[in-house]
Amino acid sequence: MNQTSPARRAPGRRAARSLTPALLAALIVGGTAACDSDDSSSQGTARSVQTVSPEPARTATATESPRTQDDFAASVSADVERNRQKAVATLEGVEGKGNAVEDVSVNGLPVAASEQFRSALVRVTNRTDEAAFYAVRVEFVDASGKVLDSVVLGFADAPPDRTVSQHANSRKAAGVKSFPRIAQAERG
Repeated sequence: MNQTSPARRAPGRRAARSLTPALLAALIVGGTAACDSDDSSSQGTARSVQTVSPEPARTATATESPRTQDDFAASVSADVERNRQKAVATLEGVEGKGNAVEDVSVNGLPVAASEQFRSALVRVTNRTDEAAFYAVRVEFVDASGKVLDSVVLGFADAPPDRTVSQHANSRKAAGVKSFPRIAQAERG
């Protein structure tokens, strides 16, 4: 066993530790002096060169938006509400389930006991070759089939041959074991 005793290792380590701060200070001072040197003699003094890209010029069209996040959220909420109202109006004249039930699916999302609403993911697949508006009524029902809540969604300009989705949320179905189902769907 060729082990060095702790007493024999300690002096070398202490010496190395005491030199390290002094060596670092010397390097920092020497490096700073070289960078700040303004010597223009012809002895080949090393100089540090820093390249900074200029700020891009502001154009007349590049202005800060006066809209805040709250303004943006209010705008989105207003669009959602307009689409919902249009969907409600569309579904008023529909008899039965509507002409687009086969284009719509719904999945309930997992529920935690502390949630304040029940949520379902509603998907609409536009099988036509033009953008279309879809009005969808989702019902949240309990195990006996009793309707706890009905939520209407509007899908504006659903692109052709694509699937779009939204969440249907119900506060009335919160805290109750419920299941979402498509009650009506109409392509407008």
